[in-house]
Amino acid sequence: MTKDIYIDKDGMSSLTSRIFNILRDEILEGKYVEGQKLVESKLASKLGVSRTPVREGLKQLELEGLVESIPNKGVIVKGITTQDINDILNIRLAIEDLAVEWAMERMNDEELVQLKEIYDLMEFYTAKDDVDKILDLNTQFHEVIYKATKSRYLDNMLRDFQQYIKVIREKSIRTPGRLETALEEHRIIVESFVEKDVQKGKSALKKHITTLRNNSLNRIRDIYE
Repeated sequence: MTKDIYIDKDGMSSLTSRIFNILRDEILEGKYVEGQKLVESKLASKLGVSRTPVREGLKQLELEGLVESIPNKGVIVKGITTQDINDILNIRLAIEDLAVEWAMERMNDEELVQLKEIYDLMEFYTAKDDVDKILDLNTQFHEVIYKATKSRYLDNMLRDFQQYIKVIREKSIRTPGRLETALEEHRIIVESFVEKDVQKGKSALKKHITTLRNNSLNRIRDIYE
């Protein structure tokens, strides 16, 4: 079902941003596949808006590299490739390596408690095999670390990456046995923060992201082909 679109006080700019986010998520989720043509009028009708914000949203998608405007053909979906996944996760690994270091230096007691509580909930829902809840908690877990860096630039950058990573993560977490191994990886990350062991935290995070990458690459054809 299409998400509702509203024009708020920010006007057309906000509307364009909302449309961009919806279309980006749908491309990343494989609802629009590589080579598929996106027609302005059809999208506008589906989303219940005029063609102008759809056109602007498609321009933003082109800047993101998810679509391509081809003369005499229109806007064509490029989707996401194995190279894209490699790039995204390698960049994330480099940035989160720094995030772990800064967060460990700057995290307050309240944030550490929050990180532990999220892990406890992950443990609970892993036992229930509730993948959807785990995905939500996984995002919250990492965002606590981002916030703890006390760097709005690093936080914003990593949160933006989350939009891409969440689809990759969903495919990875459904790999048989992955719920349990992911939980163990998060346990070690929490432990490293309790012990204030930066190297242990970086090592645990590297293992976590490397496994995510390998699982995602193994399943990429199931998503986009």
